[in-house]
Amino acid sequence: MHIPLRLPKTVGFGKSSVRIHTAINFLILTSCCSLLLINAFIAIITQINQSLHRPRTQPQNGCNGHPELCNRRYSDITQIGAHESAFVGIMPFDNQNFDVTVQLDAGIRFLQIQTRRNHFGQLALCHTHCLMENAGLLSDYLLSVREWLDHHPQEVVTLLLTTHDQFNMTAFDHAYTVSGAKHYAFTPPIVNHTVSFLPLSAWPTLGTLISQNTRLITFMDYGAPDPVAAYILPEFTYFWETPFDSTDPASLRQCNMDRPRNLLRTEKNTQTAKTRGFNYIVNHFLDTEVGVVSIPDRRDAKRTNSWKGIGEHVRVCEGKWGRQPGVVLVDYFEQGEVIKAQNLLNGFE
Repeated sequence: MHIPLRLPKTVGFGKSSVRIHTAINFLILTSCCSLLLINAFIAIITQINQSLHRPRTQPQNGCNGHPELCNRRYSDITQIGAHESAFVGIMPFDNQNFDVTVQLDAGIRFLQIQTRRNHFGQLALCHTHCLMENAGLLSDYLLSVREWLDHHPQEVVTLLLTTHDQFNMTAFDHAYTVSGAKHYAFTPPIVNHTVSFLPLSAWPTLGTLISQNTRLITFMDYGAPDPVAAYILPEFTYFWETPFDSTDPASLRQCNMDRPRNLLRTEKNTQTAKTRGFNYIVNHFLDTEVGVVSIPDRRDAKRTNSWKGIGEHVRVCEGKWGRQPGVVLVDYFEQGEVIKAQNLLNGFE
């Protein structure tokens, strides 16, 4: 006698579905991990090769390397900046190959860093999350900058702090104080207990900043100004930025305003960026997609950072906004021709 085998269809289908989804997720995970490992291996080989070719230390003559800059206003200089300056190494998420001292020795004078709260509640330099990338305490990073300034009295350095966790400004002031960096901090004139806004035409020259020994200028994206640390200036009072984290090389031939959002609400406010005299920051770096993850594009950094690439991007911006950017941020600064670009953009052959 034939007895048909009856299985609960919903249960069987459910188990198969779980197995299929588990297998797919496992394949996605292993594929991403494999791609990241391959990328890390390539990065290690690249780093070994680059470690044999440390960036050349630039001569520090005059003001920021050029006597001609001594009489030029800070706001009239175009600087190449190290994007995510603190995240240094050979791992896929690292943005630089050499530490901040090497960056400064090589001629970089604008440093952008990302701050977050670490697991002990301290003010640290972390990328997205401190479990993902932790470059140590802000105070230690500032100590390196301060020690470099101690030994280079003719140099002006700028920091851009980006914030992702709510910190009382007292924590930032403490980091500047214990590191000694506060000794060099520039503060605009204070009128009626309020820090004055400096239009582009009112910024001091590099020579003035050097003679007054106020050679460390700090901006912060969100959280400033605060009387506790009046020397930390609000970035978006002085700058706007182009988009970032793009994977499309075509984005490096555009110059659209991305932040702050309030300037994007109407065409009238966009024009304010011209009439009010905002300076601006060009994010000249690319990411690349590895599976479902985006990481800095280390492979094509040399082409991205070439004088041709940087120069074309700046020309587009200048044509659209009527002036060169104040800052061009790059990853892997030693790749390409960023110092050559910085010299040419400031009128030096």
